Amino acid sequence: MAQFFSLRLPVLRRLAPAIVALVAIGGVASAEIAKPPVSGSIAKFELKAPRAAIPDLSFKALDGADAGYDTFKGKVVLINFWATWCIPCVKEMPSLNKLATTIGKERFAVLALSLDGPTRAKVAPFIRDKELTALDVYLDDKRAAYGKLDVLVLPTSILVDKKGREVGRLAGEAEWDTPEAVALIRHLLDEN
Repeated sequence: MAQFFSLRLPVLRRLAPAIVALVAIGGVASAEIAKPPVSGSIAKFELKAPRAAIPDLSFKALDGADAGYDTFKGKVVLINFWATWCIPCVKEMPSLNKLATTIGKERFAVLALSLDGPTRAKVAPFIRDKELTALDVYLDDKRAAYGKLDVLVLPTSILVDKKGREVGRLAGEAEWDTPEAVALIRHLLDEN
């Protein structure tokens, strides 16, 4: 037995740095991206693995000025695609506003991208009347961001980490002001 190890020792010494490097890489990757908690009201949230950078997105401010995703870089962002004519979208908007209020705007944003085209004049009054003041509301009336992110249904919410990578998405209506949703956002805010 001692003879077996003495013959294999030079081989093991040469492999040791590679083995240590592989273990370290695996440890860093798992520490950097621990699986976010998904349950309860957001159980339909589909995690994306591995996370990939979202494409450059451009859209319009409510006043018609050009805007883009770069405004939100460095923040955890929940991009919500919605429209004033979409009943499930309208139903979930107050919970998105409460989520944004609960977390705060310093490191988090709810980017509400309206797909209202011909009805775009209804967006600003809708936001004002519903008192959705914590949301960052923009127009994707040409559906450019919608297409780049391969969104298929309204509402759809896409969660993006601080590095601009898609964490996952939830197609359909959800309650975003629940403890489960808040825990998911806080988990991402605490990531390295």
